Amino acid sequence: MKISDLLQPSAVILAPKAQGKKQLLQELAARASQVTRLSERKIFETLMERERLGTTGVGQGIAIPHGRVADLKEIVGVFARLDTPLDYDAVDNQPVDLVFMLLAPEGAGADHLKALARVSRLLRNQQVTEKLRAAKSAEAIFAILTDTTSTSGAQAA
Repeated sequence: MKISDLLQPSAVILAPKAQGKKQLLQELAARASQVTRLSERKIFETLMERERLGTTGVGQGIAIPHGRVADLKEIVGVFARLDTPLDYDAVDNQPVDLVFMLLAPEGAGADHLKALARVSRLLRNQQVTEKLRAAKSAEAIFAILTDTTSTSGAQAA
């Protein structure tokens, strides 16, 4: 599974205006709604429901909010890079500035887990996260996320 299978250029948000975790999830849900044509409210509720089970802030400034949404046809990602890290209740108590949200169809099963693992491996690659943090545009971020040469080590892991 490649990141380009999960993410479209229009699903990259550079410098969202969010001042907190809930606002950030609302912005991600709004963009996901544009990409999927599904209810922004339903997406947001799905993300909040998942956060109540435990934080999706995985550490090192990274969060991977995710959930399963009825009526979704394929796994969809939305990526945001914040200019100012915000408190996300991450496992390491560090603020978050890189967020890759994943939404999967209710029946996605193992594919949902594979997508989560793929995104997690990619964002554990320090070279990739440094490039993402230094990128000047949403287009550059999309190119970094979908560049199989810079992430081939992450794919093999």
